[in-house]
This record gives sequence, structure tokens and C-alpha cells, in this order.
Amino acid sequence: MPTFPREFQTVIVPYAHLFCRRVFAHVQLLLLGAILAPGKRTITSVLRIVGLGQQPAWHKYHRVLSRGKWSARAASRLLLGQLVAAFLPTGPLVFGLDETLERRWGPRIAARGIYRDAVRSSDSHLVKCSGLRWLSVCLLTPLPWAARVWALPVLTVPAPSAGWARAQGRRHKKVTDWARQAVLQLARWLPGRQLTYLGDSGYAVLTLLAATRAHATWLTRLRLDAALYETAPARVAGQRGRTRVKGARLPSLAQVAAAASTAWQALTLPVDARGQARTVELATGTALWYSAGTLVPIRWVLVRPAGEADGPFSALLSTDLTLEAAAIVTTYAQRWALEVTFAQVRAHLGVETQRQWSALAIARTTPVLLGLFSLVTLLANRLHARGLLRAQACAWYQKQAPTFSDALATVRRYLWAETLFDNSPKDTVLLKIPRHQLHIWQEALAWAA
Repeated sequence: MPTFPREFQTVIVPYAHLFCRRVFAHVQLLLLGAILAPGKRTITSVLRIVGLGQQPAWHKYHRVLSRGKWSARAASRLLLGQLVAAFLPTGPLVFGLDETLERRWGPRIAARGIYRDAVRSSDSHLVKCSGLRWLSVCLLTPLPWAARVWALPVLTVPAPSAGWARAQGRRHKKVTDWARQAVLQLARWLPGRQLTYLGDSGYAVLTLLAATRAHATWLTRLRLDAALYETAPARVAGQRGRTRVKGARLPSLAQVAAAASTAWQALTLPVDARGQARTVELATGTALWYSAGTLVPIRWVLVRPAGEADGPFSALLSTDLTLEAAAIVTTYAQRWALEVTFAQVRAHLGVETQRQWSALAIARTTPVLLGLFSLVTLLANRLHARGLLRAQACAWYQKQAPTFSDALATVRRYLWAETLFDNSPKDTVLLKIPRHQLHIWQEALAWAA
């Protein structure tokens, strides 16, 4: 068994009470191997990278995921507490919600469904794919050593299809139902904190906004043909009938965008990940969004490229009417960090390469790998405090700030340098390797995807 380094133990030890002592030793080894292993994140590849390729009792490591009695939700709560304490101990918190598709095939994967592949589809071309759909809640936070906001996964839940629910004899829960439960769960975990959630147009659902707006603020996209109304007039003395809940119907946002009388204001968005700044024009107002008996007060914001009076137009909403239009747009622009995180966990942490068949192992592995993204970030932040974090540099490319690949490479170099494996037999022959050659091998393995 290896000797785990101090920084690794500091981050992992808070999870010890979720497992029995023997299982937690296996958990630490699996997490260590999942960080170090390139390519597939199967149990066997993890065991090989930590020197246990000849382990006769390899099946006990599979049982950590398929049979172990531990709570992934409790682990999510601990992870959230670590991230908040490290990066945002005070002030408001911003979260992003989005679905990601794990492409999987095979008849033994019970929750598998056919979904639209958002990454490969376009407006003119629809691609469907077999796989598992996950709803992930990510903490959006700036890092002291990064040039942009990062999306750190804290809670990931499966959102299976209606066909799977029928086959299991269960009531189907929509993605918005899972989102409502996630928002209410985080509100219980973070009492007294101001919470804001960013979502795409799929979360602009009146029932979801109405059920959660007492606990959090929502920023989402809004349909240009949404039914908006004025505030209901005050009830007068002697008035008969029910009290009105809404006033007169307002023009649609598409009509507002096309009207010559609409007042627009310019806004320069912050520099994005490509080092580009963009100027847009905004128009805003407040209204009541009403449909089928559900009513939510919102502030709407129309957005168009600067200098393009004919559009294209997009619309955003905020359930906090006091937010200014510029704050709504700049905050919502952080949502792109979720797409970056989803791409990086596939490229660097092996999401979609796992091969479990057990339903419980399938339900645990992908959330663990997404959570590993946040754990690596926590480790890299601790190594940054020690002056060990650096961006990859060469003669033809100089990074301005570390990215996740640099953070992962730094963590790997630290673990290789500090972790001692005692699996070698006593008669092992030691070979001397030139330091320069060892450095080349370490660099190649540290950035291996």
C-alpha cells in the first residue's frame, strides 16, 4: 500500500467518516489512481497505475462502488463545504445547472436512453445518442491563480428518461423536477447564504421558478414570445369578484426589440477565455410572467450585438427585480464555464470510459469523476500556496494562467514525488535513470489525457 502525501490526506480525510476503516483505505487508493491514470478510468487501470496489477483480491475494489454502503449525497455536502471554505467563505454564491450526456451502450445499463446530443447537434442537424443523462450543479467561482471563472461540480444526479420510469413502474421526473430538488437541497446545506442559479432556456419554467424563488435567485434565458403582464391594479372599495392577480397584457419581447421607441444601453462584456472583449446593447424592464395559473415577477433583459439594430436578439430573465441589466448579463455569461468543465472531465478524467454494469456502480462513478474535478482543483489550490503550481510553457507557446490540465499535471507531479509504493519484492534490481530523462518522462505522463 502507498504512503499518501500530506496535502492529499488533508483534502480526503474529511470523507473518512462516510466509510468503514477498511473501505476508506480502498477509497483513497482509488482516488489516487484515478488522478494518476491516463486514458480509461476503469478499476483495472487504476490498480495498474498504483502498482497493484497483480493484486489477487482485485474484486474488493469493484465492491466499493457496486456494494459499498456510503452516501454520495453526504459526500457532495462535504465537497461543497470544502469549496465554499476555500474560495468563497463569505458573500453570495453563484451556481450553474446543466445536463450532460454520458454516451454509453449495452443492454445491461438499465437507465440508458436515447437523447439529443447537444454537443454534436446544431440548428440544422439533429444528432441523437444512446447514453445516461446527468444533471450537475456546479459552483461558479474565480480562482486566485486562474484567468477565468471555473465551474466546480458539487452535486450530480441522474435524470433518466420517461421510458426507463415506465419500465421501472415509477413516476417520471422531468429535469426541472430534479433541478427543484437540487436547489432546495443546497438551500438546506447553505442556510443564510444568498444563492443564485444560472440555467439555459430549459430551466425557464414557471413551476420551477415559482417553487424555488423564495430560496434562490434564477437567471435564465427567456422566450421572446413569453406572456408578460403588468402588475395587477389595486382593489377598489366595493369591487365585486376575485382580486386580480395580473394587469393588462404587455407587448411581447419580440415586439419590444423591434420597436423604435425602445431605449438601449451599451455594455462591454469582460474579456472571455479567448482574450476577446465584446460589446452588446441592452434593454430592460419588469413584468409578471403568467401561464396556467402560475405567476412569477421577473426583470427581463433584451440583448443584441452593438450596432446591429436588426438583431439577432436574445432575452434573459431574473427573478430578482432589483438586479441591474448589466449585472444580469455579466453574471449569466459565467454559465459557459459549465461547458468547459464537461469537456475537461471527458478529456482529462475519463468520463465515458468507465465500464461498470452494476446499477449502483453506474449511479456513483460519473458523479465521483465529476467531483474529482473539484478535488483536483482543491489540491492544486493548496499546491499554489506552496508555489508549486505553474502553467505549461514551451518556446512556441506561453500560457498566461494555469488551466485544468496544468492543475492536474501539478497534482500528479506532487503525488508521484511524495507517494511511496512498497509493492516491489525485496530482490528488486535498481536502475539509475538520468535526471533529464526522468524529467521528460514525468512531463509526458503529467499532461497525458
